[in-house]
Amino acid sequence: MLFPGLQLSRVPTHKPIGFSNFPKTCIEVSREMQCLRYRGLSGTLPSAWWLIARGSCSKLFVGGLSYDTNEIVLKEAFEQYGEITEVRVLCDHKSGRSKGYGFVRFTAESAANVALQKMDGQLLDGRNIRVHYAHKG
Repeated sequence: MLFPGLQLSRVPTHKPIGFSNFPKTCIEVSREMQCLRYRGLSGTLPSAWWLIARGSCSKLFVGGLSYDTNEIVLKEAFEQYGEITEVRVLCDHKSGRSKGYGFVRFTAESAANVALQKMDGQLLDGRNIRVHYAHKG
């Protein structure tokens, strides 16, 4: 395990207010964050904890796509980094044309991490793409 555990405290000398084991999936992190907010602890969490936890996602957001990029092209670009379970390019309902962004979901979180590092800023269909971990907003 990368981090055997993490204790969260408002002040280093006080008792911990929470404990979390790593690595976590996005769903587990989201549930724990909601629980801590429910307990009135929002704003006390170290920002590094959330950034580390975000790295455990297997779904990537891909922005800056060419309007001509389709799901086949996107899958071919990312499949060299691992097995893909889902590829989606969002399109306008009226015109059917790409909105310029999409999502790629890997079976393994480690494959998503490598793909993010290797593909962010790369050229795809004549455009430099942006790759980030996907999250619910």
